Amino acid sequence: MPESWVNLAESLGADLHLELTGPGSRRAVLIRALRDAVRSGRLAPGTRLPPYRSLAADLGIARNTVADAYAELVAEGWLSARQGSGTRVAHRAKPLTPTRAPAHRAPESRPTHNLLQGQPDAASFPRTAWLAAARRALTAAPHDAFGPGDPRGRPELRRALADYLARTRGVRTDPERLVICSGFAHALRLLLPAVLPGPLAVESYGLPFHRHLLATAGVRTHPLGIDEQGVESEELGSTAGVGAALLTPAHQFPLGVPLHPDRRAAVINWARENGAYVLEDDYDGEFRYDRKPVGALQGLDPERVLHIGSVSKSLSPALRLGWMVLPDRLVDAVLEAKGEREAWAGVTDQLTLAEFLTHGAYDRHIRRMRQRYRRRRDQLIDAVATHAPHLTITGIAAGLHAVLQLPDGSGESDERAALRAARWQGLALDGLSGYRHPEATMAPRHGLVVGYATPSDSAFSGALEALCRALPPMG
Repeated sequence: MPESWVNLAESLGADLHLELTGPGSRRAVLIRALRDAVRSGRLAPGTRLPPYRSLAADLGIARNTVADAYAELVAEGWLSARQGSGTRVAHRAKPLTPTRAPAHRAPESRPTHNLLQGQPDAASFPRTAWLAAARRALTAAPHDAFGPGDPRGRPELRRALADYLARTRGVRTDPERLVICSGFAHALRLLLPAVLPGPLAVESYGLPFHRHLLATAGVRTHPLGIDEQGVESEELGSTAGVGAALLTPAHQFPLGVPLHPDRRAAVINWARENGAYVLEDDYDGEFRYDRKPVGALQGLDPERVLHIGSVSKSLSPALRLGWMVLPDRLVDAVLEAKGEREAWAGVTDQLTLAEFLTHGAYDRHIRRMRQRYRRRRDQLIDAVATHAPHLTITGIAAGLHAVLQLPDGSGESDERAALRAARWQGLALDGLSGYRHPEATMAPRHGLVVGYATPSDSAFSGALEALCRALPPMG
């Protein structure tokens, strides 16, 4: 049979070359070509194929040949055929040839319930309000919004953020000292090591990702102890050579305690006396449940505290929008570190967030989610009190997670056993030990870090039931 091909773009709505080559009858060659197209992914599951009459005319072969090829592939499971729906690529047909897993690895199953910390309920993203804000923002945007732009970020967003942060977090700033970034990690990369060189004091418990980022940048970290009043600020005086401290004063992550007012003052005094800076990660600052929000540390000294925030938990991590409120003397250095425009946040998202803030949609969304997350937190507290009263639950005054501390005398092996039980119940969650700084000197704590924000409302009760089955029994 001579080599031939057909472009099915008109029938399928996408470019596809169907090569009819190789030995065999026309029917066999057509079956092989269609099978290869499905296997390689060029014909995706659900794709509707052209009627056999049309394909026969395009290929210049008999209709019965195409009809027989379709029927054969339907019988093999590559295609499916339904009255009124035509012939389609079957959904169980896998694109690409599967690769064999290494013999020593057990097959991995996807958890049924996601109770990892720091992830908001993706289903609650305010799509309708966000779309309305995007339309208004794009309609009102000046032409220069779509030009080269300002490395600080769009002025509309910086003005809106300056007003919002002053009103809700007690931040003292103006739009010229705000720099838009894509999130907290991006802010750290911009600040270190060019802007804030030298060792950095950090909390003994924190995100391993941040420690890795700092280590990759060549920044040495010194862990500070944490107790029921937050980070032990007096330890800052013994950290020789440290020029900055990275703290979560509103809601220490992951232990969940706010920084005591006396220690907040002590941190500011240390920064002033040593010409140092404080990097304030405003973690969970907007989600407090039991009392009025704790104001930003930056309000005590805007020239010594760098306030950093984002919308990753309040709206969505997919937006990649964050901000830095900087001392005036550091703005130029940060802008220089920011560099080429490819690293800047998208203009349309900046304009939309500005509109979202200015017209109150962001406040309404925060209030709605605060109520929803508080209900989930209360459900978690009640479930633990009923099924595992021997566990201590902490960090519940704010945020999107709680810590279930194992009983006194428990060790890392007990934590690992609890995590294995959780995996057996189909739960994805973290152990507290994974957040401990490897050089921390404070006594280790063991427990489970339970995020309650990610599951949908309908799935949360099932996640709680699975968690209760996994919790260690009373010893």
